[in-house]
Amino acid sequence: MADEIFHDRRLAELYDPLDPDRGDLDAYLLLAEEFGARKVLDIGCGTGVFALLLADRGVEVVGIDPAGASLDVARAKPGADRVRWIHGDATALPPLQVDLVTMTANVAQAITDPEGWRRTLAGAYEALRPGGHLVFETRDPARRAWEAWNREDSYGVAEVPGFGTVESWVELTEVTGQLVTFRWHYTFDTFDTFDGDKKQLTSDSTLRFRERHEIEAELAAHGYVLEDVRDAPDRPGREFVFVARRPPAV
Repeated sequence: MADEIFHDRRLAELYDPLDPDRGDLDAYLLLAEEFGARKVLDIGCGTGVFALLLADRGVEVVGIDPAGASLDVARAKPGADRVRWIHGDATALPPLQVDLVTMTANVAQAITDPEGWRRTLAGAYEALRPGGHLVFETRDPARRAWEAWNREDSYGVAEVPGFGTVESWVELTEVTGQLVTFRWHYTFDTFDTFDGDKKQLTSDSTLRFRERHEIEAELAAHGYVLEDVRDAPDRPGREFVFVARRPPAV
């Protein structure tokens, strides 16, 4: 089930305006160039930011996401007709043979169910051509990023066309083992966008903070060769960027 920010069309439309700096995607663009990827599957494509950046560079892209509202936003963007959009997840993909599979930002951690994670790795493997790469990132649990998920550290105000002044902040709600749950709050200075007089919306999310050795073992179990675990250039020391490969055909 998609979080409200991806499931609710009103919040899906706010996703890009409230997070306009997507410098985190630069590293993925460079990896696509490094591997000479001409066909890419973007799992958890969301509102299509990365998929469209690739398409602008002449890459053939398939973007898949379980959140219909996010895909509606993606499909409405300029150039969206150059991307193949699929409503669903990587556990039930059509036949593909891509050079690169990506899961950017929080996508890998948002797949919290262990069986769903295993099926996602298997689906990505099947979608890759022999010799193709899988790249995704996760936060280093040792850095305990959730300790800064509070109103004081996250509060922001933005003017968003069609919404007016939007205030937003995040609130940590629960930590249970590897699972961290938090709630985003959004308040509005106008009621015009909404039915009735609802001035505040919330979106609950849960991420799984897997250990590095656990991910490495799961990749190996699904047939991948782990080529590298890199640092995220925009968040040094806080992220693991896994670069794995489906072995070439013998």
